[in-house]
Parts: sequence; structure tokens; C-alpha cells
Amino acid sequence: MWQFLVPLLQIKEYILPLPSSIAKAFYNDWGSLLKHTGITAFESFTGFLLANVVGFLLASILTNSESLKKAVMPYAIALKTTPIVAFAPILVIWFGSGIITKIFASALVCFFPILVNTIKGLTNIEQDYLNLFASFHTSKWRTFWNLRFPTAMPYIFSALKISTSLSVVGAIVGEFVGANQGLGYVILVSSYHLEIPLMFAAIILSALIGIFFYNIIVLLEREIIYWQESIDD
Repeated sequence: MWQFLVPLLQIKEYILPLPSSIAKAFYNDWGSLLKHTGITAFESFTGFLLANVVGFLLASILTNSESLKKAVMPYAIALKTTPIVAFAPILVIWFGSGIITKIFASALVCFFPILVNTIKGLTNIEQDYLNLFASFHTSKWRTFWNLRFPTAMPYIFSALKISTSLSVVGAIVGEFVGANQGLGYVILVSSYHLEIPLMFAAIILSALIGIFFYNIIVLLEREIIYWQESIDD
């Protein structure tokens, strides 16, 4: 429909290119696009990994300290509510225009979901279970590992699935502010030169990165939380 409606409605190519034109852009620049896709994928994955490891560790600490949780959460909320486009120029000033800036930009937008969901999962436990573990004089570490952590797993994977798409968004925004490589750079430069088919090709590739990451998390969730499906049924 897209292929036939664009010429039928006389829509200009610089507004909405034909799918065949986008496919041609893929074919003509596939080597360059593959290189830029790999760079953005690396930035997204590294930022995703950094944010979720730090977020999980911080959530584990905050779960055991209500006063520390009250002190830290306002800053975490402020970080979440501030648009990443506002932080990106600061990151460029601090870390330069290299790949580190894009990794931190990606990590910033991934950080809040894992923090909040992990805290919720680690604390959303029935009191009877806690009483049972206490009756056996179980240490805090064993209670965490054998009760709190397994209970929090569905919440953690929900956060991971949210972060998969956010990680790509953060990396792309970081590339918008200052970069000479990556899909964000391709989108920005092609828009300046009105190479709209190439811009659409880069946008599609950025979406495919997010879809790929999301499906990996879904597969891991099915393998690791194998009991969840039977509980839901």
C-alpha cells in the first residue's frame, strides 16, 4: 500500500520515500550502514549493561536501608524526568564526543526502570515467607538469594525489556549531539542533505537493534523464569 499510495497521492520523496527507494539506499550503502549499525548496537548494549548492573546493585542496597532510599530516590526521579537531550551536551563537555559519551547517554535512560522495578520486586514479598525464613534464623544474604531475588525476577525482566528500546534511544540521542559515526550520525547528516531514503534506512536499522535486544531478553526470561508461565496459567 505504501509503495502504491505515495505516487498515487503525489507525495514528494523528501516527505515520504518509497519502500523501493529505501531498499535501494540499503543496497547502495549497505557496507557503511552495517558499520554504523554495529557502532550503535555496541553503544546501546554497553550502556544497557552498565545501567542495569549499577541499577540492580543500588536497588539491592536501598532495599536494606529505608533512610538511604528516601535520600537517593528524589535524585533518581529527577534524573528520570530530565530529558536525555538536556544531559547529552553536558556529557559531551565532560567526556568528549567519543563513544564513551554515547554509552553514558544510553545508560542514563536505562537506569531508572531497573532501579524502581528491582526495589519493588525485592520488597513485594508476602510476610508469611519472610516469617518462615526468620523462623529458621536465615541470614540476610541467604534470604536475599533464596527468596527476595527469585521473587524480584519477573520485575527485573520487565525492566530489562523496557530498557532494550531505551538503550537505543539514548545512544541515538548521544550521536545527535556530537558524533562522526553511528546511526544517529547517519540520520542527522542525511536529513541535512535531504537524503531521505538513507535516513529512513538508518531509522529502520535502529528499530531492528531494539527489536533484536528485546527478543533476546524475552528468550532469556523464558529460560530463567521457567516457573512463571505455569503460575500465570
